[in-house]
Amino acid sequence: MSKDTVKQKERVIIHKIDTLQNRMPFVVIFIAGIIGMVTGFVGSLFQYAVSWVSRSRVELSLNLFSNHWATYIWSFFIAALMGIFAYYLVQRFSPEASGSGIPEIEGALIDKRPVRWLHVLPVKFFGGLGALGSGMVLGREGPTVQMGANLGQLIAKLFRIDNKESKHTFLATGAAAGITTAFNAPLAGILFVIEEMREEFTYSLSSIKAIFIGVVGACIMYRVMISTAPIFNFSMYAAVPLSSLWIYFIFGGILGLIGAISNQGVLKLRDKLQSFYQLKSYYFLLVGGLLAGIFGLLSLYYPAITGGGFDIIPNVVDQLYGLWPLVAILAIRLIATILCFSSGAPGGIFSPTLALGAIVGVLFGLGLQSLFPYYQVELGACAIIGMAGLFAATIRAPLTGIVLIMEMTGNYLLILPLIITCLAAIFIAQSLGQKPLYTAILDKLIHR
Repeated sequence: MSKDTVKQKERVIIHKIDTLQNRMPFVVIFIAGIIGMVTGFVGSLFQYAVSWVSRSRVELSLNLFSNHWATYIWSFFIAALMGIFAYYLVQRFSPEASGSGIPEIEGALIDKRPVRWLHVLPVKFFGGLGALGSGMVLGREGPTVQMGANLGQLIAKLFRIDNKESKHTFLATGAAAGITTAFNAPLAGILFVIEEMREEFTYSLSSIKAIFIGVVGACIMYRVMISTAPIFNFSMYAAVPLSSLWIYFIFGGILGLIGAISNQGVLKLRDKLQSFYQLKSYYFLLVGGLLAGIFGLLSLYYPAITGGGFDIIPNVVDQLYGLWPLVAILAIRLIATILCFSSGAPGGIFSPTLALGAIVGVLFGLGLQSLFPYYQVELGACAIIGMAGLFAATIRAPLTGIVLIMEMTGNYLLILPLIITCLAAIFIAQSLGQKPLYTAILDKLIHR
């Protein structure tokens, strides 16, 4: 073969490589759009299914028997079976589907955790239905994020994408689309990857574009299937007086303390339960059935202390509970959140954390109304600020928390107290030596 022929072939190969590299960003963006749309569809379907299962369980439990004791036994039994089903799927087929799954995604971005989409997708969907549908204090965002990331890997495989950087981009795109779908909050979906996964996610112009497109696709699908309205139909609150801004440093400190207590409780209880589960394999199922049965029974008569928390937040803002009942709900839901999330159930902690923050916010607002009546404190505004502050203290992603709450409520004029509260909450949580929750869980997953 002559030198001219060899050089001609080399030029053809180089031209093909250049063409492929030039087209690759468009391919990545196209696939990212598909990932977003599919995640939006699956996440919206999951939200519908959880609502239907929860509603059907309650109606069946209340209407099947006229005898109260029979109703108690049946409601406990059916919820316990749902919990056992969820925990069995996790134990038998996909241990990485326990909890929110977000640390698993962060670990996968640094190639420390596997992405077994064939196992995770059905387990997270149907296991999440069992756990959340039983009335346990868990959120839908964890399953939606993990399913979105795994859908990203599935679609990458279908398109035969083997490049590691592209696969990581699709993983992050699915996670961002999952946040968007869970909360109808596209900006928060983008910021969650940039802020929460900043140490694991590889930034490039192409990857950021992919996340933007994926989030848009997910948001469109959610709004077609569910609603274009924000999650919460709150009133629009005026900006707080500048003279009252100092109060939100104190508020942030309180939320930081509660966030540190919550994180410490979750991490300690997770360790203890993991040791307990290793004694007998069926202990995992036993704990799941017991927790699901208890919260399933409580959901019939005391729904305020069960479920993810989205239903109770408007009631708290509308002051449907007195002072001491609200304190009791706060204490019980804090313990319930730690119990349910630490147990290994396939569910998230975002929604329960937001509910706790809203309750603390209303309680704080009631105190301010008594001590500083001239500030004209709005309880709804305090609830909104409390949600963002406790999210920041727990997850340690303040920008995501601020934007998430503004998108969910439509209240953009509260930006100053939101920023002050979130910064103070983070400062106190860090001062108490607490790591961000997902970072601490990931460290334990990698080093166990």
